[in-house]
Amino acid sequence: MNQRKQKLELTWIGKEVRPKLEPRILLEDPTRSYVAATRVTNNDIFDNRLIFGDNLLALKALEAEFTGNVKCIYIDPPFNTGEMFEHYDDGLEHSTWLSQMRDRLELLRRLLTIDGTLFVHLDDNELGYMIVLLDELFGRDNRLYTITFRQGSATGHKAINPGCVSTTNFVLIYARDKAAWKPNRIFTARQRDTRYGQFILNVDDHFSKWNIVTLTRAYADSLGLAETAARKIIREDPEKLDDFVLEHPRNVIRTARPDYKGVGVSARKVIDTSKSQPQAILKLERDDHSDMYFKNGERILFYSDKLKLIDGTYVAGEPLTTLWDDILSNNLHNEGGVSFPKGKKPEFLLKRVIELSTSPGDLVLDSFAGSGTTGAVAHKMGRRWIMVELGEHCHTHVVPRMTRVIDGQDSSGVTVATGWKGGGGFRYFKLAPSLLMQDRWGQWIISKEYNATMLAEALCKLEGFRYEPSDSIFWMQGRSTETDFLYCTTQTLSTEQLNQLSEEVGDSRTLLVLCSAFRGKADRWPNLTVKKIPKAVLHKCEWGHDDYSLKVENLPKPPKKPRTTLFDDIEGGDE
Repeated sequence: MNQRKQKLELTWIGKEVRPKLEPRILLEDPTRSYVAATRVTNNDIFDNRLIFGDNLLALKALEAEFTGNVKCIYIDPPFNTGEMFEHYDDGLEHSTWLSQMRDRLELLRRLLTIDGTLFVHLDDNELGYMIVLLDELFGRDNRLYTITFRQGSATGHKAINPGCVSTTNFVLIYARDKAAWKPNRIFTARQRDTRYGQFILNVDDHFSKWNIVTLTRAYADSLGLAETAARKIIREDPEKLDDFVLEHPRNVIRTARPDYKGVGVSARKVIDTSKSQPQAILKLERDDHSDMYFKNGERILFYSDKLKLIDGTYVAGEPLTTLWDDILSNNLHNEGGVSFPKGKKPEFLLKRVIELSTSPGDLVLDSFAGSGTTGAVAHKMGRRWIMVELGEHCHTHVVPRMTRVIDGQDSSGVTVATGWKGGGGFRYFKLAPSLLMQDRWGQWIISKEYNATMLAEALCKLEGFRYEPSDSIFWMQGRSTETDFLYCTTQTLSTEQLNQLSEEVGDSRTLLVLCSAFRGKADRWPNLTVKKIPKAVLHKCEWGHDDYSLKVENLPKPPKKPRTTLFDDIEGGDE
């Protein structure tokens, strides 16, 4: 007996309602685009994109060009806490918030590369619901980690309330396909390991002559002080000893008893010999690994082997964990030169996100740009970026911030850690107006806001063609291959005009013709595909999901429009 396989999913009032997304295009405004005055390096990136407009429509507009091309997506959506902030209202009704997030996350998933990563930053208010929603959209097997991000301390007005003080946010990490996901290995700084308490005074001499003293003795000698005076300095300012260790990592050591059964035969022989000669230092040379040193049967470990290059500085490091408590919000209000209370995220948080999931040149997207932190950090790290922002702070915050980054005038955040000097640029886009409008009879027609160039570019994008108008052949407006072209016109085309087009196209090429109306049967010309523009566009409308298409025949029928010309609204009629 066959039973329908059911999956666990989150349900809410209105979940089945899908938005009708009329295809929109993005129009570049060169007056708002910005590039550096001079090229700083040969790796400068100029084709970054800042998009002003509703992010659902913008993501839909990006779909044709960027599906499967975005390596990393970071979003910091409204937490739905019910608060009213300076730049946005964070209090949608719960089911509305879920629907809006669902619609956007579906589009974001399509944009990711097969090995891409999604990061969703939020607090505990919607955390549980978001996990179930993402499990449904991405698959539970593609859930990677739930990161706990410490973004504050138990101080201030919250600390006087009874119960627990909230000091954390969360970052949910999902893979587009976990089997293809290949993250980078990341280390985080940790405090000095105090077990390393010995010091080789003459580390550059032959190992048999090494003179080993305590770390405190070596520090005291470096200052020309007695050990008692050096200990007082260490008690009052421990960081001074930390600095001394980092200045001499090859000299600082500790000993540890090796796992006798876990090492090879050659290592066991040296260990046995070392035990019989407790004052001697012995060396085991290895071809594929670093040499090993032993004293009194114990292995000598060097502090230099613990150091990792983190943010441009060698420090003791440990592998990245799911607790991110080392990224403090100190001077956060000054980062980027813009103020964004309760909305700005630390640049070092985005640096970690981008480091974990991308390589230089990869594409990073943030559809809730806010103050522009994601783009600023991606730019400084040599990644391409796309940001979308609907609020006016796109112009008051993001544009000035990115301009300073490009001009090399932003010294805050990760600038020093990344070695950023300036360069590159971005292109500014805004959503084009709606392509279709209804006339007074309810008929769908091309919006009067579109000129011929805008219309041709829009239809090329909607049909998956590159907009490449020919200087000499009027019908070569778009191209998908070397032999497949697109032509659009607001005219009603007669049979004679289509015959002439077919002859010019020839047998070795094909042409998609989009027009207001046409005379004749669409399949009469083998090398032409003829479509009526409003109907072709309406067929592209979707409800935000692969399985939901708005069919033209299901639209309410408008009142009949009185005919004004012989060929108005004729498709597939007799000659």
